[in-house]
Amino acid sequence: MSKVDRRIPKSQAAIKNALIELMTEKSFDDITIQDISDRANVNRGTIYLHYTDKYDLLDKLMEEHINQLRETSEWACEGEWVDATLIFFEYFERNYLFFSTMLASKGAPSFRSKFLEFLIEEFKDEVDKGKNQGLSEDVIVKFAANAYVGVLESWLKEGMSSPPNVIAKELGELLERIV
Repeated sequence: MSKVDRRIPKSQAAIKNALIELMTEKSFDDITIQDISDRANVNRGTIYLHYTDKYDLLDKLMEEHINQLRETSEWACEGEWVDATLIFFEYFERNYLFFSTMLASKGAPSFRSKFLEFLIEEFKDEVDKGKNQGLSEDVIVKFAANAYVGVLESWLKEGMSSPPNVIAKELGELLERIV
């Protein structure tokens, strides 16, 4: 088995962090590969070694977080709503800079859409048809997913004004009632 050069993940992490930091300071359209290179303290060639351009970098960064949420969802959603919501809000807290940049500051509107699509897919299997008899499953799922994103955005904009366990408890209980 070949060894992986430890510099590769270190460089990729620096590049991703540089992009997120820069997006807190200026519009994505105004960020150049040179800006990312300077902030990450890597050569431009290193960025192009891993990413086609800044759009590819942003796409891969968003995809990485959605995939991590998807993997977490596979086991977290087997429990109660409050417990599952806590696991996710702890993840959002650990990755505050990314989520606050992508959602709360409108850094990348495409991320909000991808995140919403992810939530809609995840909530589809959770709808209690007995409790919601006579209501459209599609409307219930879209309502719950949009409410979830809205609460998350507010929490991030307020600088995570309450601990994850408090917001997760309230949101989890509301989701339990709705879905």
